[in-house]
Amino acid sequence: MQKILHIDWKIGIKKVTDNSVDLVLTDPPYGISYRSNKRNNRHKRMPNDNNLDWLNSWVKEIKRVCKEEAHLYVFCSWHNVEVFKFFLGKEFRIKNILIWEKENHGTGDLKGDYAPKYEMILFCSNGNKKLNGRRDCNILKSSKTKNNNHPTEKPVDLISYLIEKSTDPGDLVLDTFGGSCSTAIASKQTNRNCIVFEIEADYCSNARKNLAGTSKRMFGISD
Repeated sequence: MQKILHIDWKIGIKKVTDNSVDLVLTDPPYGISYRSNKRNNRHKRMPNDNNLDWLNSWVKEIKRVCKEEAHLYVFCSWHNVEVFKFFLGKEFRIKNILIWEKENHGTGDLKGDYAPKYEMILFCSNGNKKLNGRRDCNILKSSKTKNNNHPTEKPVDLISYLIEKSTDPGDLVLDTFGGSCSTAIASKQTNRNCIVFEIEADYCSNARKNLAGTSKRMFGISD
């Protein structure tokens, strides 16, 4: 069961049962007023990305819905990583910062800055849940997508990897900021249940079509 719901997380989260979620995996607004630099067919500006006023209440709700043994993966950037760490650290153990190396860099200040090639993923734990498989390093290499479905689209193979490291088949994954809904697609491929919230109707519609065309495929984490 994978559900993609066109709903604001503030409303959707109230429908999630206490202590029911095995994994939270989400790519929230970074609070940096991000705008895609893609020249053709630009995506609309991301809503609610001009502040992090929502973060404290979000963390409290996530704490409520997580099982006593649950993991969290929260994408963020260096700009506000300390703010994310502060609020997440109130309720969860921050275990590590994973580095997603995109294997190609983005745009930006072409002559006055270094080319950005990575994003951060805060890895947090509720309790002492163990990871599946072998002990991997905290630098994860996965090619950046072409962002055809969303301005900050995340690669399904990366999301699938994280899901498999922290859940078992049949577990429940929650994504409160769906975007392209890679989490729902990866959950279907790996035989996990998933609830995704996305506030933009167009992204939901497109994601449901992509999900319908996705087949189950067991990846398997090696020991």
